[in-house]
Amino acid sequence: MARSKEFYRDRGTLIWAFIFPVCIIAAIGFAFSSDEQGIFRTGVVNPAGDLSQAAKYLAAPWVKRIEYPDRGQALDRMRYHQLDLLLDGSEPGVYWINDLSVQSRTAEKLLLADTGGTMERRTVSGRRVRYVDWVIPGVLGMNIMFGSLFGIGYIIVRYRKNGVLKRLQVTPVTRLQFVTAQVLSRLVIMLASAAAVYIGCDLFLDFVMLGSYLDLFLITTLGSFSMIALALIVACRTASEELANGLLNLLTFPMMLLSEVWFSMDEAPPWLTVLSDCLPLTHMVQGARAIMIEGAGLGAISRHVWILGFMSIVFLVVAATLFRWNER
Repeated sequence: MARSKEFYRDRGTLIWAFIFPVCIIAAIGFAFSSDEQGIFRTGVVNPAGDLSQAAKYLAAPWVKRIEYPDRGQALDRMRYHQLDLLLDGSEPGVYWINDLSVQSRTAEKLLLADTGGTMERRTVSGRRVRYVDWVIPGVLGMNIMFGSLFGIGYIIVRYRKNGVLKRLQVTPVTRLQFVTAQVLSRLVIMLASAAAVYIGCDLFLDFVMLGSYLDLFLITTLGSFSMIALALIVACRTASEELANGLLNLLTFPMMLLSEVWFSMDEAPPWLTVLSDCLPLTHMVQGARAIMIEGAGLGAISRHVWILGFMSIVFLVVAATLFRWNER
């Protein structure tokens, strides 16, 4: 009974326990609700251009239209059999298919039937990427996310609640030194556990790894560091384990759903893609996926590396600045 009273007297805990799940369900339902049930996934680049020849095809109910900001990204999706056909408004009268995909050839026949066979065909080739090959970077990233956020978040809150931090306050240790030590110790644990999971999964699933292991280690280290530092921001002043749990869930659920762990964000609304781009897990997963599946080097994923590095520094400085030793 006493524990129950402690729970409902904590307003922060009540908010995260009851309001947060409703908000998550409503947001996801709104973002991903769509009446489109297209069979053939058709990419469109430069939609403001001239697509008049393919207008009838694009309007068909069996066509799922997906817009891309640049042709290179769309062609990569086609090489991996994630798109069936591609149109570019800047090159009217031209279409692209994957000549190794049966689905792509079928979409081509429908397009030619609607256009009278007047469009020019261009082809790309590429092997089909298994879903397990595509999803494994996301699963590994999700494992690191949970271990980083909950592992460090709960420990700091428990230290504060039990008075450990209060005793450390009288020592020569500064806030920045303490916070940095927590980040580095957890980082070693997370990298070791991620390496063990990677090796174990590879033995059973034999997934694709085309890039450099050193590059993969670097992007994993930066991603882990940024999420550990993010957890410290949550724990830097929180004294309630229940409130800490709600705040950590507030961070983990959006990242688990919007960071391309289980599915691509290609079909998501633009505003949701922008939100996804603000999450550290997104950059770690996309960078690791590019290295493993596409064989990308550091130059190709430099954007993700710089963003993760920037996030890591900002999160660590904010955590050290806001950190307090006791509950008050």
